[in-house]
Amino acid sequence: MVGARLATGRPRAPLAAKEDRAGARRSLASRAKASRTKSADDGTGDHSRRKALGLLATVGGGAGAFLGAGSSQAVQGMTAGRIPGLSSVDSDGFRTYSRPEGKMGGHGIGWSEIPNYQFRVPDGWKEEAVSIADLGGTEIDVRFAKDDEGQLAVVVAPVLRFMNVGYNADVRIEDIGPPEKVLNGFAPEILGGPVEDDDLLKEETMTKNLGGEPLTYYIWETKSHDLLSATAFKNRVFIIALRASGRQWRSAKDLLHTIQKSFVVDTSKVNYD
Repeated sequence: MVGARLATGRPRAPLAAKEDRAGARRSLASRAKASRTKSADDGTGDHSRRKALGLLATVGGGAGAFLGAGSSQAVQGMTAGRIPGLSSVDSDGFRTYSRPEGKMGGHGIGWSEIPNYQFRVPDGWKEEAVSIADLGGTEIDVRFAKDDEGQLAVVVAPVLRFMNVGYNADVRIEDIGPPEKVLNGFAPEILGGPVEDDDLLKEETMTKNLGGEPLTYYIWETKSHDLLSATAFKNRVFIIALRASGRQWRSAKDLLHTIQKSFVVDTSKVNYD
């Protein structure tokens, strides 16, 4: 048979060579066992597994949180087809970000034209790419961050997330409810959990105007250094959310408050498809 010819046609290895190969295998096995034992003794094996799991958690982000370690670190540049929205630096060291006319949603899909908004951002903050892996989906419209100062995300969500209205509804944030109802509606997703009364440092209402009808804005600050501002216009809710670590907060809290208070939606255009 063919199998028999293959088996019998090959020269048989000398016994010494076979023993050498067996010894090599035993040596490799002994070294592998010793390596596993050392990892178990000094914790390096568990550490490597924990590190890998930690990296996976970082890539995936916190459950339901738009802000946090899960934000994409790719920086937006002057790529083909992208319209930058930043002004030149003003006398205070800030740039104004204005949502470019005709910009699509955060991932470039699934949005009709929406109202422009703008906010001031300190020079040195970089726009970050909004990843398809972000838990906010197309509701994250833009991200900015600076390592030693903090991060922000602007979320543009349909009013239907908060109340049952028609597709072309014309809603203001007061129609959705008081500040506490609005905050409870989006905090689990944006902040990763509800905001309890004793976590809230500040809650206020402001009226601001850009180009047309004045809008009401709800403003919040939490003990964990989250700053938020929200308003509604037409059939969408606009939220800017900023987050800082303790170290970032100590050095940049005034800058972060400036960003928060500068967030405003342009109401000069009335008709949107």
